[in-house]
Amino acid sequence: MGNSQARRMADGPRGRVRVGVGGWTYAPWRDNFFPQGLPHSKELHYASRQLSAIEVNGTYYSTFKPPTFAKWRDETPDDFVFSLKANRFATNRRMLAGAGESIQRFVGSGISELGRKLGPLVWQFMPTKQFDPGDFEAFLALLPAQVDGIALRHVLDVRHPSFDTPAYLELARRYACTTVHTDSDKFPSIIDAQGDLAYIRLMRSEPERETGYPGAALEQWSQGARAWTDKSPSHQVFIYFINGAKERAPAAATELIKRLA
Repeated sequence: MGNSQARRMADGPRGRVRVGVGGWTYAPWRDNFFPQGLPHSKELHYASRQLSAIEVNGTYYSTFKPPTFAKWRDETPDDFVFSLKANRFATNRRMLAGAGESIQRFVGSGISELGRKLGPLVWQFMPTKQFDPGDFEAFLALLPAQVDGIALRHVLDVRHPSFDTPAYLELARRYACTTVHTDSDKFPSIIDAQGDLAYIRLMRSEPERETGYPGAALEQWSQGARAWTDKSPSHQVFIYFINGAKERAPAAATELIKRLA
C-alpha cells in the first residue's frame, strides 16, 4: 500500500482523523523525508500527499496575502486541510480584550481562499500568560464564527498551569472553542472530553528513534483517535507532531497514518 493510499484510508470518508506536522519547509527533512533533489518549490506538493494536514506556523509570525493561501489550496489534494496559527499580535498582549483589530486583520487576511481546506485556527498564548477569567472571556467574545461564509473552528493553545482548571474549560466550551491537548513536559496536558473536535500536539519525539515515538506510544495514539471518532459521526481529531526532535516528525506522522489505516 502506498503512503498516499494509507493517508486516504486513515482519514476515512469524512476525513475525521487528520495527521500531520508543523510546516513543510525544514532543511533536515531534505535528508530524511523529501526525495533527494526535490525542488524546494515542490515540498508542499510532496508533503501534502504523504500527510493529511499541516499546521502552518508562518501565519503566527507574518501576515500573508490572499494569493498565498490560494496557491496553497491549488497545490494540495482535494481532501487536504491546513490548520493556521493565528498571528501572535492577537495573543501576545497584556490585555486580551484589546485584540479585536488584530483578530480581524488575521481572519480577513485571505484565509478564506483556502475554502474547504481551511481547518482549525489555533490561538497560541505565551507560557507566561495566566488565566484571567474576565479578560479571557472578553477575548473569546471577539472570535468570529465565520469568514466569507466559511464556518470557523477555534482552538486554544494555553500554556500556563493556571488554565488547568474546570473554570477555564467551562468558559472555552461556552464559546465553542477546543483546547489543545499537549504531550509535553513543558506545558500542561489539559484533557477535555466534551465537544466533538480533539486537537493534539505531540512534542516528545526522540532523535534516536527513527519514528520519533516508540511503536507502543504510536499505537496508543492510534487507538485513542479511533475511540474518539467512534463516539459519533461528527467527532474529528487533528494530531500534529511538533517540536521535540523535529527532524523525526514526518516519520512519526507517516507511521501513525499507517497504523490508523
